[in-house]
Amino acid sequence: MEKITIRRSQVSDAAAMAQLMSHPEVFSGLLQLPYPSEELWRARLQDNAVPGKTDLSLVAEVQGQVLGSAGLHPAGASLRRRHAMGLGISVAAEAQGQGIGRALMAALMDYADNWGQVLRTELTVYADNARAIRLYESFGFQREGLMRAYALRNGVYVDTLAMARLHPNPPRWN
Repeated sequence: MEKITIRRSQVSDAAAMAQLMSHPEVFSGLLQLPYPSEELWRARLQDNAVPGKTDLSLVAEVQGQVLGSAGLHPAGASLRRRHAMGLGISVAAEAQGQGIGRALMAALMDYADNWGQVLRTELTVYADNARAIRLYESFGFQREGLMRAYALRNGVYVDTLAMARLHPNPPRWN
């Protein structure tokens, strides 16, 4: 695989995001729906670009083509949950298993650990997605629970795992 470039997403990525998320092998692995529109992605990306937003939205490019996306998003509005962020990630069907997910995860965890003041990173993953689970575990995520019949996928209710990672070396004051 060519060099992977990780960068913050831009509103101009809306068409690429809609295309990425329209592939059945991609949206079926996420809590996304078929037939995403460019307008929907433009609105999401515009919202992420608002000054003061704490979300981090990244894309992975290879030779100028967006082949993956990932983000960290506040776990909620509660002040008492400010230390936690949710993680989402997607990789184009034709690029899976080629290091894009690993590069995106490395960028997210660097941001969480060194810049974002994130103590806890949370995610859900379909219980049968062994490749993604291995990736998350390689970054220190641990299984916290099984959520039965969590989401509808291809007409069947499927289970998900709740996973989380605590900062491996939380910052201290010197």
